Amino acid sequence: MPQYSLDRRRFLQVGATAALGLVAGPRLFADGKDDPFGGFTLGVQSYTFRHFDLEQCLKHIKDLNLHYVEFYQKHVPADSTPEQLDAVLKLCKEYEVTPLGWGVQNFSKDTDKNRRYFELGKALGLKMLSADPDPDSFDSLDKLCDEYKIAIGIHPHGPQGDHLHRWYSAEVILPAVKDHNALIGSCLDTGHLIRAAQLGKKLDPVEEVRKMGARNFGIHLKDWNNDTKQEVIAGQGNLDVPGLLKALRDVKFQGMISIEYEAKEEEPTDDVRQDVQVVKDAVKKLA
Repeated sequence: MPQYSLDRRRFLQVGATAALGLVAGPRLFADGKDDPFGGFTLGVQSYTFRHFDLEQCLKHIKDLNLHYVEFYQKHVPADSTPEQLDAVLKLCKEYEVTPLGWGVQNFSKDTDKNRRYFELGKALGLKMLSADPDPDSFDSLDKLCDEYKIAIGIHPHGPQGDHLHRWYSAEVILPAVKDHNALIGSCLDTGHLIRAAQLGKKLDPVEEVRKMGARNFGIHLKDWNNDTKQEVIAGQGNLDVPGLLKALRDVKFQGMISIEYEAKEEEPTDDVRQDVQVVKDAVKKLA
């Protein structure tokens, strides 16, 4: 048989596809007609329940009949001890919620400091750390992603006052990561992508997913109305939810879709329940 050589970029592209198996959640692309989420793993970014403690947050997630979570630091602090992380896992088991992600965390070129967050991820059994990494952090993240087999999902934060966040879209994320470890990619936030239009950058979350391809490791699902400049229930603003799910399916997405709802400072459960139903309805349209 002839032998072929792969250049670095092609090697990493192949590696990214293979790496999907390493970051897959436990119910991805499930066979069976009764799956209301069409094989996608749907959960919650715990920032949605930021005004509640950890146990209350988990109870709300269970009440939504969801079983996956991406934690943020109020619920699982970065400096948690092994004993505290064991207690987190005990509560998660009690409420039948599996942690799959954590963030959004800054990463620097300091590998020892970065390692602490990967150790937290290892202790909780996470598949992804959502991230806002410094541009000089990628050599460090290459080594840690390879060692821990945990993905880094770069999260765009949209407008920051009069300027866009440094990782505002795939057009800046992808060139930065394309020659690095296959487990370094994006955790796109659909609401923040849409908000970029406020500063003249019209972005379509559906196309952003397609651009990131195999390097999509998570999604923060929220919607935004650019006319009223308000966050709204999914599908009531500028987000094409069925189109988003189709794009995720086309790129063989195997991460978690995390509903992140920030519009209400008080109890958001009823609104999140509507988001869940919107996803179910979009799945039916794709069937």
